[in-house]
This record gives sequence, C-alpha cells and structure tokens, in this order.
Amino acid sequence: AAEIPNPGDWPVDPQEDAPLSDDRIWVDGCFDFQHHGHAGAMLQARQLGSELWVGIHSDEDILEHKGPTVMTLDERVFATEACRWVTKAVPYAPYVTTLPWITHYGCKYVVHGDDITSDSSGEDCYRFVKAAGRFKVVKRTPGISTTELVGRMLLCTKTHFIKNLEAVLNGEEGSGNEQERKTTGAEMRSRIQSYATDESGHAPGPEVYLWTPPYERNPSHLLPVSTLDPPSPDHKPGSFFRLIEGRSAQPDQRIIYVDGGWDLFSCGHIEFLHLITEHETYLGHQHGWDEAHRAEERVAKAGWDYPPCFVIVGVHDDEVINYWKGVNYPIMNVYERLLCLLPCRYVHAVAVSAPFMPNHVYLSSLPYCKGRGPPDMVYHGPTGFTPLPQDPYTDAKKLGIFRQIDSHEFADVNAASIVERILKSRAMYEERQRVKGVKGLGEEAVRRREEEERMAEELREKRLQEAKEQS
Repeated sequence: AAEIPNPGDWPVDPQEDAPLSDDRIWVDGCFDFQHHGHAGAMLQARQLGSELWVGIHSDEDILEHKGPTVMTLDERVFATEACRWVTKAVPYAPYVTTLPWITHYGCKYVVHGDDITSDSSGEDCYRFVKAAGRFKVVKRTPGISTTELVGRMLLCTKTHFIKNLEAVLNGEEGSGNEQERKTTGAEMRSRIQSYATDESGHAPGPEVYLWTPPYERNPSHLLPVSTLDPPSPDHKPGSFFRLIEGRSAQPDQRIIYVDGGWDLFSCGHIEFLHLITEHETYLGHQHGWDEAHRAEERVAKAGWDYPPCFVIVGVHDDEVINYWKGVNYPIMNVYERLLCLLPCRYVHAVAVSAPFMPNHVYLSSLPYCKGRGPPDMVYHGPTGFTPLPQDPYTDAKKLGIFRQIDSHEFADVNAASIVERILKSRAMYEERQRVKGVKGLGEEAVRRREEEERMAEELREKRLQEAKEQS
C-alpha cells in the first residue's frame, strides 16, 4: 500500500485533510504525452464536477509497474497543469489509487476510462476505490495512445497523415466507403467541438478556423514571400472559415499571433505559450488592466474577466511539415495536433492550415484583424526546425510587430528530441510495447529510423539550396 504522508509532507497543498466534496473529481495516470486521449479523459472528468485534481505517478512507480516514461515527472506535471480543465496537478500520486490520498484532497470520486489498468502484480489499480463505491467510468478516446505514438516513431509510418482536414471532416477524404467517411468526419467534428470548451468543459471556449490558401495546396509553394516590398497583385489573403464558434476577441484585447507545427505537443511548446501570456499580462498590468473598476467593466460587458491578450495559434498541415522535416514528421497529424492545442489554457483560437510564411496580407486577414490591420504582435520561439533562405517573419519584423521569446527551461523539448529519447532507450521501450501487445521492432527499426533521418537532412539541404536559387 502507498505510504500516507504526514501533514507538511503532501506533494501539494492542502497539508491538512480537505472537506470531502462530490464536485471535486480525481483522475490519475502517467500522462506521458499530452495527446488528446488524455485530454479527453480530463474533459469528461471535469464535466462531472466543478474541480479536477489530477494525480501523476512518479517516474519510478511507472517504471516498476508499466515501463519507462518518455517525459520526466516535472515535464508531465507542467504539461498537465496547462490544461484549462485541470484545477491542480498532484505529483507522486500512488500507482494503485488509495482512499487516503483522494480523501485527503477532498475528492469524493475517481474517474477513469473504460479500459482495465493493472499494477505489476496484475491486479486492478482501482480496486480500493471501486470497493468503496467511489469510482466512475468515462469513455476511452479511440485511436490514440502513447503506445500508438511510440509505434509511429519506431516504424516510420505515414498512414496517419491527413491531406486536407476540411475534406476529411466533410467525409470527402479518408478510408472506407462514403457513409463510413461521413460518420468518421462527423465524429471528428464533434470531438473538436467538445474540446473547444471553457474551464468548465461545458460552455464555448477557443474558436477554430480553417484557412484556405489563395493557391492550390502544394507544400513546394513555400518560398518566403514578403508582401511589403515590393507589392504584387498576386498576393491574395486566402479565406478563413469558422469551424467552431466560441469566445471571440474583445476590442480592448491585444491580438497575438503565433504559428508552428506543435508536433507531440509538449512542455517546450506550452512554456513558449505561457511566456507569451506572462509578457502580455505584464504589459496589461503596466497600463492599468488589473484595476478593480476595469475588471468590473469587463465582466459587465462580456460576462467574464477576460485577459489582456487574445492568442491565435496557427498550425501547419501535415504535408507542409513533412516537406521540410522529412521522415514521417509530424508524428501527430493535424487533427491530433489541433486537439492538443484546444485544451491549453494559453490558447484562445486556432487557425488550421496556417501558411509556413505568414506575410503581411495573411496577417492582416486574420480573424479579429479585419479593419484594424495586422495583429499587435507576432511571437516566435528560440529555435526553428530548419534553416531557410529568407526569414519567414520578414513582414512582421518590417511592421515592427515581431518579438522572439528567449530560451527557457523546456526549450529543447520538441518532437525531434522526444524521438531521440526513444531511440536511445529502444530496448526499454521495446519491452513496454511488447507488454502492450505491440510486436517487437528490434534494432532494424532504429537503424531504419536513423537512416531516414539522415536522408531527410540531405533532402532539407537540397531544398534549401533550390530555394536560395529561386529567391
């Protein structure tokens, strides 16, 4: 049985037992990747109460009962706390859920998916809370898991790619017959809608837009083009279609734009978004945003006290990322990456199929920017994944609206470094996959992955040279 800490030794406050509440829900797990399966469990749990406390197992406990983690405990806790439905993350929660732990934090009920979770002895991890009648079941999210993602990395498969998300949602693309495609598209659309909710999990939250370029979709149409110098009649804005209506930007909010691949959405991405929010909050504070009467005015006007900035996140299509990174990047397709972004508390809107080069015309046509010019600021992280013949943010810099976020604690955590972690510890992950029923891949899989990474690097250099010659 898990040791019960003494007051002062609990991993997070409160240190004294909290009053038991039906509305305070407990979920626990490894939460190794912030994939949308984990987010789906948290959303359903949050909808059952008014607070969600998330227990996170230690690296050592997971190694003993399940196998190695890809992400460290600190990384997993940080990513979990960024989920808008989470009230508090509790590290070092026992692998076998016990009544003293959940009772201490005032949680009447434990929620888990409809799959069986066993400890190293093969016993049900939730046997104690089930026996006490304090266990609730929610539906497990199909088609995504940490095991599935690790398999994609080791096998270098591309079958998860989506060419055009809008076409898939409309049932026009994908596998199966017409009726099966339409059913799948409707289910995907419904999941996007449910993830685009506020902190309660019930009311509208982030908005979702699909961007259609003014040219035929083609990843080779990616050469950096400034629309400021010189102007050209060919520079058209493309069009935005609002897929999900939610909380819109308010007139006194600063409009912020960021873009990227957001593959294997991790603490590196989250800290970048967090630092943007921190900086914009600081600017708001300098201009009196925190004054009580202004907060009252915001609540009276909009029904809630909204933040000083509204962050629009552009996400690139699968073929755009694969064109530049090669191998089978992105590991998560554009739909999966969208579902990772929506639960993040630092995201207010998502623009799917965003261009790799956000020029002036595109920036000025962003939702919330029409009639007011380009966004107030375009942010970029400390590193980019590939060299380019011309800076993609040339226009933003010329307009004086570009700001780079300096290196931070999790700056080196990205899709490539996560894949590298798995390749370095292949033997341990092989065993984890075997326990999960996935066929062993062996050293050949790693050799093939490394060879494809090398070939992708050569292709990137070739495309870079071609782009330089054309620019």
